[in-house]
Amino acid sequence: MNWLYDDRTECYSVMTDMPAGHYLDLVEPAHSAKGALSGQRDTLKTTTAKRIRDRMVSDIRRGAVLPPVVVGVVVSEEAFATYSTDNHDDDLATLMLPNDKAELSIIDGMQRTAALKEAATIDANVRSRKMRVEFWLTRSIGGMIYRMLVLNTGQVPWTLARQLSVVYSPLLKEINERVPELGRVFTPDKPGRRVASGEFSSDALVELYIAFSLRKTSVDTREALSDEFSRLDFVENLSEATFQQSFYDCLSALVVLDRSFSRYDEGSTGRFTKGRNIFDSQPARIGFVVAVAQFVLGRPGLDRSAPDRAARMEKIGREARSFADHLDGMDTPELRDFLRLDVLAETLDRRVGQVGRYERGVFFDGFSVLIDESFNLPNMEPCWRAN
Repeated sequence: MNWLYDDRTECYSVMTDMPAGHYLDLVEPAHSAKGALSGQRDTLKTTTAKRIRDRMVSDIRRGAVLPPVVVGVVVSEEAFATYSTDNHDDDLATLMLPNDKAELSIIDGMQRTAALKEAATIDANVRSRKMRVEFWLTRSIGGMIYRMLVLNTGQVPWTLARQLSVVYSPLLKEINERVPELGRVFTPDKPGRRVASGEFSSDALVELYIAFSLRKTSVDTREALSDEFSRLDFVENLSEATFQQSFYDCLSALVVLDRSFSRYDEGSTGRFTKGRNIFDSQPARIGFVVAVAQFVLGRPGLDRSAPDRAARMEKIGREARSFADHLDGMDTPELRDFLRLDVLAETLDRRVGQVGRYERGVFFDGFSVLIDESFNLPNMEPCWRAN
């Protein structure tokens, strides 16, 4: 095996060769999950793509050598510390891959893997032929996303929906590890309903990640990312070493506020009759994370320096927790008067063409006021009337 260290993303690239059958067995869980980046570009199904893959299958059966497929792995700090570019051992065990092979991610080579699988089904001899595989070993999901979206070439045009699926599985795993305040996370495999503070769906969390990176409330997961400036913002934020932690700190602050808001509950029914209702809606969550993102990272096109970002994120975290402590010291009537949910309900109760966009704007403006005032307000009415 040939080891190289990537100083830019602090990852190891390990090139090796192995029998195709060994590779297919290794990545079967990942390929079944469309890459294990839960939806990474699936095998293409257009007529031309099928014809090309048929040609590839035929070539593989005739002994063609394919370009290396790239398998990404987020490993533990302990495993990463054992790696060295001086390692020339050909034993795959030296990579210390996770026991759960579903954690492997095919970050480049979905189409080649599909062709190999099909060729091996037709001709069993294909499984014994050698192929090249590159393992991309990283301690952080950020390095894997960067490798996939920046260093890969020839990908089909992005949509935000594809971005969500690209970062899905490893990002959610890291969120759970880095945001201890988080409660239950609902996934398509383990569905659920938010019944307490700190509980969110996996799709909602990944959408918050995209919104935080783009620093815009108008996140439409169905639109193609034709705006090259948005793509540039996303990539440049990934290249900043502290970006991932800034998002986790932002999410932590959101959960802390969610728990304090949720203390107000007098058993009434209606959309905004409980403190928990504030962050029940995705527009409120997006409004908060974008307000924090613009304060910490800067407006799109006006990026702040790394030291300034760190100082501002520390300020947000400190003030949000102090604010939450202040709310936790209130009794129910005081909390009701402070939250002013009746004002919020009235502000949102308007006939508008695009309800979601309007509500995201209301919450973005509201939480921007809260941040600008250093979380020091007599009540929340100035926030709810800011739009």
